[in-house]
Amino acid sequence: MKALITGASSGIGREIAKVLAARGCELVLCSRDGEKLRALAAELPVPARVVALDLSREEKCRALYEATKDDGVDILVNNAGFGVYGSFCDAPLETQLNLVDLNVRAAQTLMFLFLRDFRARGNGRVLNVSSVAGFFAGPKMAAYYASKNYLTRLSEAVAEELRRERSPVSISVLCPGPVKTGFNARAGVKFNLRSADARATAVAAVEGMFAGKRLIVPAFGYRALVFLSRFLPRGLVTRIVFSLQAKKGAARG
Repeated sequence: MKALITGASSGIGREIAKVLAARGCELVLCSRDGEKLRALAAELPVPARVVALDLSREEKCRALYEATKDDGVDILVNNAGFGVYGSFCDAPLETQLNLVDLNVRAAQTLMFLFLRDFRARGNGRVLNVSSVAGFFAGPKMAAYYASKNYLTRLSEAVAEELRRERSPVSISVLCPGPVKTGFNARAGVKFNLRSADARATAVAAVEGMFAGKRLIVPAFGYRALVFLSRFLPRGLVTRIVFSLQAKKGAARG
C-alpha cells in the first residue's frame, strides 16, 4: 500500500501518517513545510517521500498528481486545510478565498485526478478530512463551515455514485469535533470545549477508512449532536453555533 497525505506536517495529518506507517503503508507526505515533513519522514519505519507544495494553487495540485501518479498511490488522504475567525464582512476576503482554494478546490482537484485512476484500476481509497462543522452553518467562521459542508456532501455524493457503479473504490469522510492541533492557533481562536486527541482521531479515521465507512464521526457525543440537530429548527441551531463561536472570540481576548 502507498498513501498520499496532504497537510501531513502537523495535527491530524501527521498522526494519520504515523498510523498508516505502523500498518506498513509507504507514504508520500505533502504540505508547505518541507522541513517538518523531512523530520516526520525520518521518524517513520517505512519509506516516505516528501513533496513540499502550496496546494492552495491549482497548478500545484496538478503538479503533485503528475509527480506521484506513477508511484502506485492507492490511498489519498485530503487533510490540508485551515480556518479563519471573524465576521464574514470583517475577515479579509483574500484569506477567505485562500481558504476556499485549499479546503475545497485542492481537495476536489486531487480527488478527481486520483479517483479516475483508482476507478480505472478497480481499487483505491479516499479519506477526506472534514469536520463536524460540515453539518452546520457557522457564524463567525462562515467560510470554514461552508467549506466543510461542501467537502462532506461532495464525499457522500461521490461515494454513492461509486456504490451504484458497484466500484470497489471507497470514499470516507472524517468529521471530528475539536481536536488538539495547531488549527485554532492559525484560525486565531481558543476553543473552550473539550478537544479530542489527534492520535485517537487518526486511529478512528484509518480504521473507519479500511472498514469502508462512508461517514466517520469519532466521538459518540458528536454523533449524537449531529443526529439530534436534525430535529431542531435550523435557525435555532445556527443561533446556538453563533453563541459557541462568540465564546471563542471572548476567549481570544
